[in-house]
Parts: sequence; structure tokens; C-alpha cells
Amino acid sequence: MTPAEFGLLDTSALILLPALRNPSVLPQRPLISAITLAELSVGPLVATNEEVRAARQAHLQQAEADFDPLPFDADAARAFGQVAASLRRSGRKASARAYDAMIAAVALANGLPLYTCNPHDFAGIDGLTIIAVPHPGAVEG
Repeated sequence: MTPAEFGLLDTSALILLPALRNPSVLPQRPLISAITLAELSVGPLVATNEEVRAARQAHLQQAEADFDPLPFDADAARAFGQVAASLRRSGRKASARAYDAMIAAVALANGLPLYTCNPHDFAGIDGLTIIAVPHPGAVEG
């Protein structure tokens, strides 16, 4: 399977990007959402020590430098309704994984596949194309 030209990276895929063993599974032109930047922005503020805070701040700044994030706009807001309804029908609550639900909405609103190291976080969302990115820490069997 060849990668899509464009694809949205979720926060897990973005964070693990430097450690991925097989970057050929990624889209040719990876994109991120403003929601991922929001999620990354929390990290330095809740870090328990200076070393972790500095590493998280550097990661946030690198993402800001490397990507022009897709906004959570009116189309994404409407798509969020679809995502929340899909999650509710599958017995899951959108509020439990609000960042993920909003990232999924941005992907749907822009007609993009979603690349993630945590595909189970997006299970049950109607119409969302999920591309599982092998987690670099996973043991291959």
C-alpha cells in the first residue's frame, strides 16, 4: 500500500515521528491540526520537572516551526457532531477523548486519512480512514 499524498498526523504520531522505524507508512505530505498544537501546549505547563518541561517545550516549538496546522473551523465543528454521535453509538463518550475526537473531526472535515500510533483511540468513528502507524516501542512478532 502506498501512502496517501496528504494525511493528518494525530498527536501520538507527531510525538513519535523522530523514533519511527518505518517512515514510509506516513503520508507524503503530513499535516497536523491546531488541536494537536493545543494538546502539545499543555505538556510544558504540567511537567513535573525542568528537564521534562524543556523537552516538551522544544517539541512544541519544533511542531510550530515544521507545520502550518489545519484549523478547527466551522466544517470541523459540524464534523465533530458526526464524530460524537459515532462514538456515542459505539458506546464511547466523546468527552473522554475530547482531543482525539476533535482531531478526527478535522480529518473528516478535510477529507484526510488519520495517521496514528493509537488506532483504538479512533475506533467506531464513522467515515474516518485510520492508518495505523507502528509504535516504535512495540515488539514485532
